[in-house]
Amino acid sequence: MKTPTFDPEKIARLIRKFRAKRVLVLGDLMLDRYIWGDVSRISPEAPVPVVEVKKDSRCLGGAGNVAQNLSSLGAKPFLMGVVGDDPEGRWVRDNAAESRGVFVDKSWPTTVKTRIIAHHQQVVRVDLERKGTLSAELEEKILGFIQSEKYDGLLVSDYNKGIVNPSLLAKALPLAKERRIPVFVDPKVPHFLLYSPITLITPNHFEAEKIVGHRCNTDAEVERAGAEILSLISSRYLIIKRGEQGMAVFEQGKRPLHIPTVAREVFDVTGAGDTVIAAAALALLAGATIGEAAQIANAAAGIVVGKIGTATVSPEELKTALAGV
Repeated sequence: MKTPTFDPEKIARLIRKFRAKRVLVLGDLMLDRYIWGDVSRISPEAPVPVVEVKKDSRCLGGAGNVAQNLSSLGAKPFLMGVVGDDPEGRWVRDNAAESRGVFVDKSWPTTVKTRIIAHHQQVVRVDLERKGTLSAELEEKILGFIQSEKYDGLLVSDYNKGIVNPSLLAKALPLAKERRIPVFVDPKVPHFLLYSPITLITPNHFEAEKIVGHRCNTDAEVERAGAEILSLISSRYLIIKRGEQGMAVFEQGKRPLHIPTVAREVFDVTGAGDTVIAAAALALLAGATIGEAAQIANAAAGIVVGKIGTATVSPEELKTALAGV
């Protein structure tokens, strides 16, 4: 149960292989908006800070952030999902690296998460969203895209907003299995039993606790949870993200591995889970063992939590971080 060792030269070769990988990203699409400013006083109207706005910015959120992470690591992502017929949805389509799989639903507004940042800290987050139901027409379009495209892996980014649902998964996962395409899942608890068969699933320890019904604080509790999770679904690998305690890594038929966190200083954990699933999926597609893939994903997450806002990591940053492991 020690931290796995790895060959730095092999890790460098694996990262170089990221560039050849084509990954379909299926999931809930969002627009992340950031309002940046300073606080110098408290409002006379209520005991809340007054933020003087300096700038604002936008980036892809949800499954879109997973795709951005894949792209920043050198891979070619193909985004699949639904946005509303609104300016925010048009922004998502216009800014996706590949948007042919992004479809429009006029009855479904684009999810927007607005974060107000002052002095390098998030003051408040405002969500504009309405969970929708994926129509049969749009489901068929997504399945058609999965059938028609050439890709190396299918990554499911589930934010429980309506895209990932029992009907779609019941059809998409067999399609991937038939074509021998690895499937990687960043899950939500309500859909947990639907993720089968897959290659890798990456719940955090809070999600793991809800799945198995007991605490996941100690190594022993996490190892028990990992065995239980792998008994419930057909997944070759499992990574339980443990925050400041790092990761626990499971493979069918083998002893679990524990990997300590590598974050130097944590500023913002926004999107760290997206980085983990993107980096781990690419590493496995490039030929890494699950231990090596987890080390790579752990290092990538340690980089993004040191940045403010929804962030990504480059191959150069990743190589540098891994050199110190």
